[in-house]
Amino acid sequence: MQITDIKFRSMPAHGKLRALVSVTFDGVLAVHDIKIIAGQDRLFLAMPSRRMPDGRFRDVAHPVGASLREQLEQQVLDAYHTAFPQ
Repeated sequence: MQITDIKFRSMPAHGKLRALVSVTFDGVLAVHDIKIIAGQDRLFLAMPSRRMPDGRFRDVAHPVGASLREQLEQQVLDAYHTAFPQ
């Protein structure tokens, strides 16, 4: 799978949330509401999730393997730094 589009949909002004992102794969599958979060040492991605009846959160969509997760995070964060240099 190749990432064919990355769109930043929201840019909060405060807190740890830096952006909401929509990513399109192969021009045919879109995943919305991926979050860019400011951690203690670095930015990272949080996949879209839903609150379960027991109060825990569960990912709605997520990469199954580490290599796709790393590729997704690298490409999204590279696009974020290009679009919003700091």
